[in-house]
Amino acid sequence: MILGTSFTYAQEKDPIVESIIKEANENSQLEHLAHELMDVVGPRLVGTPQMKHAHDWAVAKYTKWGILARNEKWGEWRGWERGITHVDMVSPRVQTLDGMQLAWNPSTTSAGVTAEVMALPGNIQDSTSFAKWLPNVKGKFVLVSMNQPTGRPDYNWEEYATEESFKKMKDDRDAQSKAWRANINKTGYNGRSIIAAIESAGAAGIVQSRWSRGFGVNKIFSARTKKIPTVDLELEDYGMLYRLAEYGDKPIIKVVAESKELGVVPTFNTIAEIRGSEKPDEYVILSAHFDSWDGATGATDNGTGTIVMMEAMRILKKLYPNPKRTILVGHWGSEEQGLNGSRGFVEDHPKIVDNVQALFNQDNGTGRVVRLSGGGFLHSYEYLTRWLEAVPEDIKKHIETEFPGIPGGGGSDYASFLAAGAPAFSLSSLSWDYWNYTWHTNRDTYDKIVFDDVRSNTILTAILAYKASEDPNRTSREQIILPTNPRTGKQRTWPTKRSPNRKGGID
Repeated sequence: MILGTSFTYAQEKDPIVESIIKEANENSQLEHLAHELMDVVGPRLVGTPQMKHAHDWAVAKYTKWGILARNEKWGEWRGWERGITHVDMVSPRVQTLDGMQLAWNPSTTSAGVTAEVMALPGNIQDSTSFAKWLPNVKGKFVLVSMNQPTGRPDYNWEEYATEESFKKMKDDRDAQSKAWRANINKTGYNGRSIIAAIESAGAAGIVQSRWSRGFGVNKIFSARTKKIPTVDLELEDYGMLYRLAEYGDKPIIKVVAESKELGVVPTFNTIAEIRGSEKPDEYVILSAHFDSWDGATGATDNGTGTIVMMEAMRILKKLYPNPKRTILVGHWGSEEQGLNGSRGFVEDHPKIVDNVQALFNQDNGTGRVVRLSGGGFLHSYEYLTRWLEAVPEDIKKHIETEFPGIPGGGGSDYASFLAAGAPAFSLSSLSWDYWNYTWHTNRDTYDKIVFDDVRSNTILTAILAYKASEDPNRTSREQIILPTNPRTGKQRTWPTKRSPNRKGGID
C-alpha cells in the first residue's frame, strides 16, 4: 500500500519536527561526515586498524556533540592490515594491470612474486584426471574464474544490440557458465575448495575476477589461501591474461601484495545514547553496521547508513536533548561476516532488547527510503503510520508500506533484534544500481553517495525516533501467524536468535 495523504504535513505542524527539517537542510554535516569516514578513515574491514580508527572517530564525534558514547567489545578477530598491491604483466609485453589483493591475503615480500599465468583445463574428465593434471600448477599463477564473454553490462547490450544479437549473447553466456560449473564439479572440488588444492600443489598464486555485471566493477571479498597471494583483476585485464594463456602466449605477471598480520585483536560496537528523561529504561534504537568489505571505502555499504544515524543523533541532541525514552544508536561491527556485532549486543544486553520501543535500521545503499514493512508485528500499522504522519509529504510520498509484513530472515542487523522479538524495522532504500555497482565492490566510494536522498533519510529517521520516543504507549510485540511458504508448502516460523562468531578468522 502507499501511505495515504489524509494527514498532511501542514495539519501536523510540530515545532520539533519543523526544527529537525530546518537543521537537516540548512546545517547538514553529512558531506563532512562522509569525507572523514570514507576518505580519511577509509574501508572498515573487521580486525583492521582502520576499523578501530572508525570506532574511535565515532566516539570522538559523539563526545564533541555532547552525546555519551563508548566502544563496547563483543569478540576477537584475526588482525590484518592491507598494504600495497601492484600487478604488472611483464611478458609478452609490459603493462600495469588493474587489480587488488583480497582481504586477509597472505603477504608477499616487497620484491613480489613473478611467474607464468595458466588457466584451468577446459575439458576435465573426472577427479582422477584432474589429480594427474594438478602438478602442472607448480610455480604458476592460476586463473580460477570463468573468462566473461563480454565486458558490457546487459543494459548496454539491450540499448544498442539487435534483439537477435542480445539473445545470442545471453544464450552463449548461459551455456558457457553451465559448462564452466560442470567442469569444476568434475575436478572433485567446488569453486572454493579447489583453491586449497591448487595451493597445496605448489601454485605461485591465485588470480580471480568476480565481475559484478557493470563497467569496471568487481566484487571483492576474502582470500582463501594460507601462504600464497590471491588477487582479483578487473574483467578487462583478466580476460586479456586468459586469452594469452589459452592461445599459448605464456603471459608472465609480477604481483606485489604486501599486508601485515596483527595477531588477535578485539572487536567492537560503537554505542551512543541520549538518556531518556521519563522512561530511561525503554529504548528507541537507531541501527547501522559500521564495518565494510575493503575493495573500496564502503560508501554505500554502509557508510551512508552510518552517517544517517550519526546526523540524526546530532540533530536530536541539539533539538530534543531530553527525550522521554532513551535514544540509543548502535554502529555494529562484523555485519558482513554474519551480523556478529548486533548478535553480540542482543546476547549481551537482554534487558535493553526486552525494552525496545522500536529499532530503525538502514543498510542498503544511498537511495531515499522507499519501503517500510511491519516485519510481522500484528499491530505495527497502528504505531508506524501514526509516527509517519509527522514526516513531510515530499519524503513520505515515496514510501511504500507493507503491513503487517513478514519478519526478515537475516539480511541486516535489524534481524538480530527481530529474532529476539523486538520491533525492529528496515528502512529500505531505492536501488541506484546498488547490487551491481556498489554492493561489496571496488567502486563503493564517496562519489556514489546521493546526498539529497541521504538527507531525506536523515529527516525521516530523526522524526521517527522523536515520535517513537514521545509515544505514550509501548509498542505491541504481538506477532502474526505466519503464512505458508509457497516453495516448501510448510508454515513459516519466526526467525530464531543466533549467537555471534566471537573469534573470527582465528585458527
